[in-house]
Amino acid sequence: MYAIVEAGGKQHRVEVGQRLAVERIWSDAAPGSEVVFERVLMVRSDDQVKLGKPIVDGARVRATLIRPLRGDKVIVFKKKRRKGYRRTTGHRQNYFEVRIDAIEA
Repeated sequence: MYAIVEAGGKQHRVEVGQRLAVERIWSDAAPGSEVVFERVLMVRSDDQVKLGKPIVDGARVRATLIRPLRGDKVIVFKKKRRKGYRRTTGHRQNYFEVRIDAIEA
């Protein structure tokens, strides 16, 4: 059984027991707390598929927050030729590592 959920503007294929990194969208969540993904786009179990238009009614995915993470640094370099303009900045995205506990269809 697996589901496709939307979190942080991205779609993730999740199964029970899987660990994945999602964008940090809960500001007050602490490690060990339970989070619920309400935007479930598809659920598949054995030979049955439920597609949402755009979300599946009544479907939820429960997960436990493991720890906060930070992504790799992305270097941003800006330059305008012949003008002496050069800027270098970096960005590291904040993530949460979550463990999928249950898929409720």
